[in-house]
Amino acid sequence: MGRAGVIGLGQIGAGVAICLARTNQLAAVYDIRADAADTLEGVPPVVASPAELAAQADVVIIAVVNAKQTIDVLSGPDGVLSRARPGMVVVLVATVSIEDLNAVRALTDAAGVELVDCGVTGGPKSREHGLVCLVGGTDETIANVRPVLDGFAKLVAHMGGPGAGMAAKIARNVIVFGCLRAGYEASVLCRNAGVDVRQLAQVIDASSDSVGGPLMLAVRDDPSSSEQEAAVREYTRGLMVKDLDAAIDLARSYGIALPLVELTRRTDQAVVGLENVMGEKA
Repeated sequence: MGRAGVIGLGQIGAGVAICLARTNQLAAVYDIRADAADTLEGVPPVVASPAELAAQADVVIIAVVNAKQTIDVLSGPDGVLSRARPGMVVVLVATVSIEDLNAVRALTDAAGVELVDCGVTGGPKSREHGLVCLVGGTDETIANVRPVLDGFAKLVAHMGGPGAGMAAKIARNVIVFGCLRAGYEASVLCRNAGVDVRQLAQVIDASSDSVGGPLMLAVRDDPSSSEQEAAVREYTRGLMVKDLDAAIDLARSYGIALPLVELTRRTDQAVVGLENVMGEKA
């Protein structure tokens, strides 16, 4: 696959453009701000329209904010798809809903252009080749654009077929923002108990390797097919119930509520994978 163009020069798009310029893979950039590329090392000036960019690029990377902006840069006489041609690939790095992704895909399909959904993380490190890409698409399409993706990402994870990259990014964000809620509830307990939250943050950082991440049980063997695995999860559940009950009791002593803690306690069997209450696929 040949050279790439980047639409949207915010934090992520600017980093992508700089990295691709370093590897001589960058053909053009576009942003609604005419001076957006002026301070980006090695990046050419902004072209006049998405169509002009598409005329120069085999891979069009769209790094805008939302689905509306994505559709705007694809559509119309000045849009990317006005220059659609066989072999062109659009890589969408904006996080959008699956419904919106399908609307974007309808446009690219009608134009005969392949679409790769590419959730990204690591935005602050984007200029240092620090992005992680969660991509969805056919094996052939991903293989074709892989050199471009490798040009700006430190890791490219092919999550599955079309839509899988965006679904994986959405799931990843559930973890991130769920953890923010957990951190908020923990900080409420700390403040009421006179605990220094910054000290607790240092303790958590220092012990994170031994504690395991939020998916530590989800990636283990199915407990329904292994008595040993079921026993491990039951042991974990026992510890969780004991500790969450202590948290709930402490919160009550201060007259405060911890909704996430209480929900986790109520659904303890499901949280450790011993009960299916959410209708998930096996």
